[in-house]
Amino acid sequence: MSTEPNTSQSKKARYLTFFLGDEQYGIAIERVKEIIAMMKITAVPKTPQFMRGVINLRGSIIPVVDTRLRFAMPSREADMHTAIIIVEIEKINIGFIVDHVEEVASIDESNLSEPPKFGSYIDTDFILAVAQMGENVVMILDVLKLFEADEIVDLEQIQNLIED
Repeated sequence: MSTEPNTSQSKKARYLTFFLGDEQYGIAIERVKEIIAMMKITAVPKTPQFMRGVINLRGSIIPVVDTRLRFAMPSREADMHTAIIIVEIEKINIGFIVDHVEEVASIDESNLSEPPKFGSYIDTDFILAVAQMGENVVMILDVLKLFEADEIVDLEQIQNLIED
């Protein structure tokens, strides 16, 4: 038996991939807490449009974001494939509504590249990398950068307000 470390294994990272329309995205699997089917969302007044509201998941109140609206995509009706991905950001669990979850993919670092630069008018800071998976291009998201610092505080306050 060889005692040398398997270097090809150490260069892979795992991502949960999902679709919004025809676009495929990925989130580092260690950020994902769970994936649930679409459920009733309770609206919270005076929140941004992309904040759909909150869900009660086994006694925990979790803010839910419509990922399509967050990305300035047109909204769409939920169907049997629509899912909510529960992600932990800054010790807050947040649900992201996605059109459908694809798979957990192991992506070799050599298949990751820098996100394209579109100039100062287009915000791509939330894209950590772009991965080539067969014929598909997958945008790997940096969930921490999907929200401004004040939006994280707002989400925490919504969660605390409702739980109290």
